[in-house]
Amino acid sequence: MIPSFWLSTLGPVTPRPPLDGDRSYDVAIAGGGYTGLWTAYYLAQAAPHLSIVVLEAEYCGFGASGRNGGWASGLFPVSEAKLTRRYGADRATAMHEALAGAVDEVGRAATAEDIDCHYAKGGTISLARSPAQLRRARKSPGFLPAAEAKSICGATDVLGGIYSPHCAALHPARLVRGLASAVERRGVTIHEKTRVVALSRGSIVTDRGTVTAGTVVRALEGYTAQLPGHRRALAPVYSLMIATEPLPPSDWDRIGLSRRETFTDERHMIIYGQRTADDRLAFGGRGAPYHFGSRVSPSYDRVPSVFDSLRHTLTDMFGIRPEIAYRWGGPLGIPRDWMPSVGLHDGVAWAGGYVGDGVAAANLAGRTLADLIAGNETTLTALPWVGHRSRQWEPEPIRWLGINAALRATTLRDTLEKHPTPAR
Repeated sequence: MIPSFWLSTLGPVTPRPPLDGDRSYDVAIAGGGYTGLWTAYYLAQAAPHLSIVVLEAEYCGFGASGRNGGWASGLFPVSEAKLTRRYGADRATAMHEALAGAVDEVGRAATAEDIDCHYAKGGTISLARSPAQLRRARKSPGFLPAAEAKSICGATDVLGGIYSPHCAALHPARLVRGLASAVERRGVTIHEKTRVVALSRGSIVTDRGTVTAGTVVRALEGYTAQLPGHRRALAPVYSLMIATEPLPPSDWDRIGLSRRETFTDERHMIIYGQRTADDRLAFGGRGAPYHFGSRVSPSYDRVPSVFDSLRHTLTDMFGIRPEIAYRWGGPLGIPRDWMPSVGLHDGVAWAGGYVGDGVAAANLAGRTLADLIAGNETTLTALPWVGHRSRQWEPEPIRWLGINAALRATTLRDTLEKHPTPAR
């Protein structure tokens, strides 16, 4: 089964040849998604003398990079205020400016490599559709009154919104598959159908052989917990999506999103959507349960009740009942403190924990890892996420109880805000 609408538009995928025994490289990268491929892409330019290999269990883009909502955004899961308290105002500002710049860098690199990923930098809007959401929105930079917000996204019950220019809609599978080809053109070796089973200083063990390398890179995001010794590093939490059939012009005249702005609203349970290049609504959200023991399985990609909820939300937001053409999902990686990180220590490099905002962040992480591995001190290697270590998640069953309780509490908060209890 093809794991997303995006991948289905590319037709059948023929995997690259797997690793065929023990090999040695200067740099070995575990994971053929955005993080691993961007790292290889920039490292091959910064240090062309290095031999680099990317090892991927299925095929490049099989995971979150080929299934996500197609937002290349400057969003970061840790607020600028919290970053300021921890690292100071200058470094907090630098982090957010670097992410905003990564949105443009994704578009620049796609153009340079002739990757037609339907990149459209229209920005993003978060709608306020209840009094409680409006109160939160008024405190944010980029606040728009109702009429201006509705002129961008013609949803129902719009009371206001928050607009940011730092977001582009794109076709994520076109980007990741095109990036893999660009990496190969720069001399990087990619082995698909090669599952990493262990990673440590100096080597990556796969089901097809062992790769020894001076530097190894862990770039597995939501699949990190499957590695021995990493079960509690990142919690794999599922996000699910639907895509409609193409909508008629009459619907788009009312919905808007004329510059393909991405959209969400100010509810607590995350939702996200975009207008695709072929005029569908691609729409997703959280709400699927976390699975005991950080388990990941294709059977978890589809939860009928969550798909029904997503369709109901689309109807509620836009007053339409569109035909749903595609349903899919997959895991993303969440660190215990929600702080993504990039680092290199004693020959082992890593990046990830993007909490679902990884399309642009992975580009920034890849450039940063390239600098770290090449031994270059730059403005990127001074960013606050470099070298950060999140504490591990709690052991089971505490982890299962805590994450799923938080999901239920988030749903309850949204319900109470939408239908507040009358005062007595």
